[in-house]
Amino acid sequence: MKRPQHIINVSGGKDSTATYLLALERLHGDFRAVFADTGNEHPMTYEFVSELSARTGGPAVEWVRADFTDDFRRKRNFVLTKWAEEGVDAETVRRAASILQTPTGNPFLDLCILKGRFPSRMAQFCTGELKQWPIESQVVLPALRKGPVLQWLGIRAEESPRRAKDPLFNRTESGAWLWRPLLRWTVSQVWVQHRKHRLNPNPLYAQGMRRVGCMPCINCRKDELRQIAERFPEHIERIRAWEDIVARVSKRGLATFFAAMTDPTDVDRPGTYARIDKVVEWSRTGRGGRQYAMFFDDQPGGGCRHEQGLCET
Repeated sequence: MKRPQHIINVSGGKDSTATYLLALERLHGDFRAVFADTGNEHPMTYEFVSELSARTGGPAVEWVRADFTDDFRRKRNFVLTKWAEEGVDAETVRRAASILQTPTGNPFLDLCILKGRFPSRMAQFCTGELKQWPIESQVVLPALRKGPVLQWLGIRAEESPRRAKDPLFNRTESGAWLWRPLLRWTVSQVWVQHRKHRLNPNPLYAQGMRRVGCMPCINCRKDELRQIAERFPEHIERIRAWEDIVARVSKRGLATFFAAMTDPTDVDRPGTYARIDKVVEWSRTGRGGRQYAMFFDDQPGGGCRHEQGLCET
């Protein structure tokens, strides 16, 4: 049997970085590392991933991105032919078709344009479309043609009850094996691994961020959103612009980054939806009166529950 090809999924977070460092110890650089760029990351994360090889002596991290060019063409044809048949008014059809002429080049925004909406907890299509599939189609499947593949995933059981049930090993439909070498590690062990290699973690942690993936993540906590708005207001400005763009390809003419059902500021305005600025305003309030827990405030772990741990909590 051929020796497996080792592929490490890197997100820029502490757990995937510790996994990369563990592979460096055990495989002495004989592995590949891959990062899926969603287009919704912080510049510090991009910089950290770009410099990981130089700072550790390990393999360079390969970058992959989803490309929705063909999907845009199909969606535009569908809008022009089917929406009119469905009774959608001509101005809405024209507006959507104009947006769908050419992808923006930002994978997250392009995916939301195609869907006519943003992801939500109940429709969390972002991780699969922007991370899992690009890694699988551009790296894993071509590697499988050459022999067996073992993907190392930075998942720890203590992150959440859901992840505590993950197996140490399992096989995907593609035929690759997934391994979670950090499954029983504590967060203290993760930081020890960084210190052992004299590697400072992603600087976003030092700035008080709990997660360093998408900024903001559609699953972020109330306090996380407040910190992002205070420390990185340009990310809120970007979401505001994205809401305008995605609304133009929605039959409703409206798209909000956060799902309406999670926003208690809507209770006296049934049928309306709070845009990013309204939700940010609410994130700065206390817990009294009409203010209730938002997103994952009351849930341990939180965040993406994807089996491959491509979005760290």
